[in-house]
Amino acid sequence: MLLSEGQMSDYGGARLMIPHLPPAKELLADKGYDVDWLRKDLAERGIAACIPSRAKRKNPIPHNAVLYRERHKIEIMFGRLKDWRRIATRYDRCAHTFFSAICIAAAVTFCL
Repeated sequence: MLLSEGQMSDYGGARLMIPHLPPAKELLADKGYDVDWLRKDLAERGIAACIPSRAKRKNPIPHNAVLYRERHKIEIMFGRLKDWRRIATRYDRCAHTFFSAICIAAAVTFCL
């Protein structure tokens, strides 16, 4: 798991996560991850990228729209975590304290 600063771009965080990806068949991501180097790295690892193309891409790359619709489950999870005001506004300055708050919120929200 990677906790990055709020100003970091999506694919900047992806660059840090690529070496630690578990074996997978496909990777679902939103348009923020539509960069050629990421698609190339995923292909080298044998992972199919299900990433819609950005609007400004001259030659859009097709993606599996049916599979991409499954991302709503991830978005719902983040929405539930952001119901906790402490997490949504990031009161905690230290990364370990913020991550601890996320763990507590996740435990209460999803396990109880």
